[in-house]
Amino acid sequence: MAKKKKSEVWEWSKALIIAVLLAFVIRYFLFAPIVVDGESMMPTLHDQDRMIVNKLNYKISDPKRFDIIVFHAPEGKDYIKRIIGLPGDTLEYKDDVLYINGKAYEEPYLEEYKKQVVDGPLTESFTLEEKTGEKTVPEGELFVMGDNRRDSKDSRHIGTVSFEKVLGNTSVIYWPISDIRIIK
Repeated sequence: MAKKKKSEVWEWSKALIIAVLLAFVIRYFLFAPIVVDGESMMPTLHDQDRMIVNKLNYKISDPKRFDIIVFHAPEGKDYIKRIIGLPGDTLEYKDDVLYINGKAYEEPYLEEYKKQVVDGPLTESFTLEEKTGEKTVPEGELFVMGDNRRDSKDSRHIGTVSFEKVLGNTSVIYWPISDIRIIK
């Protein structure tokens, strides 16, 4: 009887060790939770939204324009922003319109805020060179911006973001329950 009890304890111990190791691998290498801190991504994301960061996607594939990413910012915090410029891109905002490599791009995720603004453009006019001193986004770097253009500390202030600083992309809000959704 004692031998059976010992065997059962060992089996439970193995299962617990495997579960802990699996949880560590998933959290460290594949997916991690993150809490939105602030209003820089409004109206797309709200303060205290809880999201899942997909770490695997950005380890094996190239970032895509307009994806929302999480990265280590210079202040030692993790920021959530939208990719606007990829390596080699020239960027300009003029009269609240984004131009990438001379071509105008629509930003449907900003329409709600643009309608609310009555005292000028949502995004002030600028060029990449004015903000970073570079004519194009450097190789291995990204130009990122928050959707709340008037209240976002982003590449206009901190410069471009190295691929090495990117933790992953995020598109799933899992809390609060009333806001569960996949964002674009």
